[in-house]
Amino acid sequence: MKVVCLISFFFFIISTSLAAVPPPNPTLYQNFLQCFSNQTQSPPNSLSDVVLPQTAPAFTPTLRAYIRNARFNTSTTSKPAIVIAARSEPHVQAAVLCTKALNVQLKTRSGGHDYEGVSYTSNVPFFVLDMSNLRNITVEGETAWIGAGATLGEVYYRIWEKTKLHGFPAGVCPTVGAGGHISGGGYGNMIRKYGLSVDYVTDAKIVDVNGRVLDRKAMGEDLFWAIRGGGGASFGVILAYKITLVPVPPTVTVFRVEKNLDENAVDMVHKWQFVAPKTDPSLFMRLLLQPVTRNKAQTVRASVVALFLGKSSDVLSLLTRDFPELGLKQENCTELTWIQSVLWWANNDNATQVKPEILLERNPDSATYGKRKSDYVEKEITKEGLDYLMRKMIEVGKTGLVFNPYGGKMSEVATTATPFPHRTKLYKVQHSINWKDAGTAAESSFLQQTRSFYSYMAPYVTQNPRHTYLNYRDLDIGVNTHGPNSYREAEVYGRKYFGENFDRLVKVKTAVDPGNFFRDEQSVPTLPGKA
Repeated sequence: MKVVCLISFFFFIISTSLAAVPPPNPTLYQNFLQCFSNQTQSPPNSLSDVVLPQTAPAFTPTLRAYIRNARFNTSTTSKPAIVIAARSEPHVQAAVLCTKALNVQLKTRSGGHDYEGVSYTSNVPFFVLDMSNLRNITVEGETAWIGAGATLGEVYYRIWEKTKLHGFPAGVCPTVGAGGHISGGGYGNMIRKYGLSVDYVTDAKIVDVNGRVLDRKAMGEDLFWAIRGGGGASFGVILAYKITLVPVPPTVTVFRVEKNLDENAVDMVHKWQFVAPKTDPSLFMRLLLQPVTRNKAQTVRASVVALFLGKSSDVLSLLTRDFPELGLKQENCTELTWIQSVLWWANNDNATQVKPEILLERNPDSATYGKRKSDYVEKEITKEGLDYLMRKMIEVGKTGLVFNPYGGKMSEVATTATPFPHRTKLYKVQHSINWKDAGTAAESSFLQQTRSFYSYMAPYVTQNPRHTYLNYRDLDIGVNTHGPNSYREAEVYGRKYFGENFDRLVKVKTAVDPGNFFRDEQSVPTLPGKA
């Protein structure tokens, strides 16, 4: 295993069905279909593969295709009354206008990797706007337009098709939807060299609450700022982003080094904190901590998984000097092209043998049960603190941690340049747990494990607020009921996700969606009294 893919260490097909649902409301469907037909100037009988009520044969396959967390694919999971499988911009415009006219909640889903299923579940009547068909990618020179429904794997493949000299700094899981990933900030293993995905967005197309298609010039700089890290779903429906590509060298190096507790893992992890965020920006060293069993004894395995934008001899020389505790050797290193490194990080050990076309595979209807949480560290944790945390990992059970170093380009960009406020932190921590057992008992047990360890982590991470990454969605930190206390409820999670940028996001939201049509469990609110 090399990577925490946005919802799982691995995928497996689940057999759980989207079980019995309440009888559909035929009047609601007929009213929506008629409105949709009028708006798109399409006869109703031509929309059978676009507007899908619960009775439609394609409803369940379309809904299930991009459910990436099996926790939200059960008999008790809320189901939308209608799925809109948009195939054009007018379909998106009609979906917004007609859903608003019927006073129904609209959830927008691109890749379905929202950790809490927010893009396709709700506790009130709702529709799902599925963007997976709007996946067009156009690469021209050093720029590209990316449809919101494209996956990151498709983005990387289309770039590679046109140029071997460029890449894009985004996530390592190929099936993640580009729309959600970029709108939440977006990062990958070139973050220290190039920063966030949103730092390379130069234009965008969005459908606003009035059904208008707006580009950067038409939407204005405030809204353009908001949808580059503030989460697009609070402000409209993202159709596409225009990005600038970044140069990549002809040869990159990947490596993986593992140590257990009895192999001085604590010393290695402690030193990692002083090296990984401060070393050459071309080097990204992710650190994974996992409780494992070795020789019938419980221990913690510390793994450093890395990408270096250069040759193995250079990174070996660098880390022999600066990080001897890692014990990196030449045989740990593999030189690849950039596209091969994308395959390697996506769990293809034989990256030189696998064809890049594998990046086009979407793996629909695949999921595992999981929960994620996140933290930020701004001061190195002591050896004693690390030893305590590792012992607690063994005690708790299955929870793993992923440390992602910042520094480099990240610290050169102002924290207010985009809504993402965490650029000056040392590193981000992802809390990760996966399980295979269905049922509420297993879910309750594993969720409690993550929450217990989250409490143990508290003294070592940021405080007041305890910062969290938007794309690692966590409903434990607060939920908005959209009642009279909506703003105060939103402020609880909003400050954790956005820090001081929360205030500007609220102002933008109030200006562009004063009625709060685009809302979900953790959306940006309007100013009090404005919705």
